[in-house]
Amino acid sequence: MTTAAPLSRTRTLALAWPIVLAQAATATTGIVDTAVMGRFGTAVDLAAVGVAAVTFNFLYWGVGFLRMATTGLTAQAEGAGDIPQSRAILKRAMLLAGGLGLAMVLLGPLVARLALYLFQAEADVEAGTSAYFFARIWGAPAALTGFVISGWLIGTGRTRALLAFQVVMNGVNAALDALFVTVFDWGPAGIGAGTAIAEWAALGFGLWAVRDGLGASARLMERAQLIALFDANRDILIRTLALLFGFGWFVNSGARQGTAILAGNEVLLQFIAVSAFVLDAFAFAAEKEAGAAYGARDRNRLLRAIRVTGELAIVSSIGFAFAFWLGGGWVIRSFIADPAARDAALTYLPWCAAVPLVGVLAWQLDGVFLGTTQGSAIRNAGLFAVTAYLISDMILAPRFGNHGVWAAFLMHYVYRAIGLIAHWPRLMARLNTVKAQPESA
Repeated sequence: MTTAAPLSRTRTLALAWPIVLAQAATATTGIVDTAVMGRFGTAVDLAAVGVAAVTFNFLYWGVGFLRMATTGLTAQAEGAGDIPQSRAILKRAMLLAGGLGLAMVLLGPLVARLALYLFQAEADVEAGTSAYFFARIWGAPAALTGFVISGWLIGTGRTRALLAFQVVMNGVNAALDALFVTVFDWGPAGIGAGTAIAEWAALGFGLWAVRDGLGASARLMERAQLIALFDANRDILIRTLALLFGFGWFVNSGARQGTAILAGNEVLLQFIAVSAFVLDAFAFAAEKEAGAAYGARDRNRLLRAIRVTGELAIVSSIGFAFAFWLGGGWVIRSFIADPAARDAALTYLPWCAAVPLVGVLAWQLDGVFLGTTQGSAIRNAGLFAVTAYLISDMILAPRFGNHGVWAAFLMHYVYRAIGLIAHWPRLMARLNTVKAQPESA
């Protein structure tokens, strides 16, 4: 029996860079849909795709727990050397994802009706939105199962396979978008159908990529393991809904400051999204390594994982802060035509530049607590953070305008970190008291 080699910065980078590219590829799926529709469709078609795509983004973000819980539980099983359990985790999560995906298909008409009611688009836009929605919804079981496969690949450290999985998805999607819109002239329905077929194609590749995980495994219906899966998914869902509410509140708070400020804030959020491609990769690496250390009940390995992934994340966050501070103005002046929106984005750019520095601790701690599946800590920290953020915004925004909106937004990241740090002693106590599991030879 041997212990795992200490985590190095080189190995962390090897885990992280495919995740960066995979996340960038994920983002380009929507960009390709928009670009094809914008080039070959009408303004109505483009608006319809936009409304439907936002609806799917909300649905799929809401079930992001499928990826997160699978990563943590898999990493722990791998760290404990329990390969049969790792395989069982994959199969259980795939069954859950398939069931949720089927439920989305069955509830599709209700979801579509709700989305159209909320967006209040014109009649011709609503028709295009419905066409896209009902074409794409058939891909939901494949998309959700793909989340599980992504989580298992991260949990087992196979991030290059994760990148290949996403490349297959994007390649098929781009090819079918071009075929269905430019040749068959199917409009928004063609975009939705292309994405749905691409999700099934990616699932086929994903099943091949995890074929060894579909072999002999522990019993799927083990009561303790099913409870662990349910608890992890439930708590991460609550945390995700709290984060969604917080981001929605930020957008709404900016909207109360005026249209130009709302537009400027939206521009700055894109800067933050770009930084997330890189910084989330280190958080994902922390999930994998912290989960494996927790599964092995190795305190030193856990602390090493936190240190190495954290160092690289902090260096990257400093780089992004300087890049936004020094180069953000040029980007804004070059690409934002509306003078009011441009001025608003330039005015509040320093707040945006501070986000990577302020948020990096919360993101890394998220990775650690997700990897170790500390569900109650994740849930409680999320609820505490969003509550404290709302109070801060209600105090600061009326007094300081959009500066107050951004100050409260940054404090939200601080509250998330504080909420998780408060549970650190409990995590260490669990690590020390649970009986050690044998490591793989």
